Amino acid sequence: MKSMKYYLMTLLMAAICSMALSSCSDDKFTETIFPDEEDVLDPTSATYQLDKWLRENYLEVYNLDFRYKMQDVGTNMNYELVPATYENSIDLAVLAKYLWFDVYGKVVSPEFLKMYGPRIIHLIGSAAYNPSNGSMILGLAEGGIKVSLFRVNDMDVNDFEMMNEYYFKTMHHEFAHILHQTKSYPVEFNTLSVGHYDGSNWTSRGDEVHSLGFVTNYASSAFREDFAETIANYIVLTDAQWDRIYELAARGWTTDNSDDPTASYYCYFYYSNNEIDEDKKNYINESDVFTEVDEDGVTQLYYRTQRDSEGNRIKVYPVPDTDGIDGVAILQKKIEIARTWLRDDWGVDLDALREEVQYRQTHYDIEALRKQVTDIK
Repeated sequence: MKSMKYYLMTLLMAAICSMALSSCSDDKFTETIFPDEEDVLDPTSATYQLDKWLRENYLEVYNLDFRYKMQDVGTNMNYELVPATYENSIDLAVLAKYLWFDVYGKVVSPEFLKMYGPRIIHLIGSAAYNPSNGSMILGLAEGGIKVSLFRVNDMDVNDFEMMNEYYFKTMHHEFAHILHQTKSYPVEFNTLSVGHYDGSNWTSRGDEVHSLGFVTNYASSAFREDFAETIANYIVLTDAQWDRIYELAARGWTTDNSDDPTASYYCYFYYSNNEIDEDKKNYINESDVFTEVDEDGVTQLYYRTQRDSEGNRIKVYPVPDTDGIDGVAILQKKIEIARTWLRDDWGVDLDALREEVQYRQTHYDIEALRKQVTDIK
């Protein structure tokens, strides 16, 4: 889950106006927004290797200040936060370059993120929680300038799905916000799920959101979050994960209390007498469904634990899809709008980005990447 705030940092506007909400296309891109005086790195410092690598690979190449030494003035003082560890900062720094910056450099151009990317990445060791709804904040994009990443101390570099969920999907999500703050995406996108956004209760939604045409429950909070989530998830989720989303989107979903926005939704029901009887319908979770192939080769669905009075497994039936919404078609339409917008407005091939990320996220040697830093003398 993610949250973002928008504000203008007047002091930085002249140098980064191409990223701001207003158009400054006639202004020239400056070499750096940071002070002309270069800080002298101390070779005897315990953090010298990472500081030198960050300067050479982020600041000098992308005009980006990668901050791993947490700054309290750069965080929300309402959260109780801790700094990122040095070791995890190394891992996230090298992986962010390999899985994000180098991808855009290869697929689009080396200058693309230098021109449009954030100017600051700020690492936070712990999680931050939204006090209004208890949701975990994974990242913040502030005015198209700064991206903050949380939970760095919980990283597992050998679990790319976890890394995607908490870091790289967040990076792509927040970068999508930066891009659409600069060039608006088609308003048609906002019309596809009108009436189904819920900014207050989206945290209570589950897999049923796919049948409404949302890729995640957070996407169902607001159309701008929906747009950023669509792009981010399309890039990082595997084919198998997308097949699962489409499968869930095609199902029927129901609840025994449709007036309660926090009610649990189900996609299966069973009948205690194994007959279709609307008055005896009971809803069950998918985890309670047992699949078995009968002697005729037909797949049957049963309730995992219960049996009827004669000892037979109780059959399970899919909930009819009666919401009148083609969740699969809506998801595919949203992806197509994002694909066309990125191509026509930005010269970015969304599918090429996805292909490169899909390969890299399962083909990296973390020890070799770390050595870029630790081998520095």
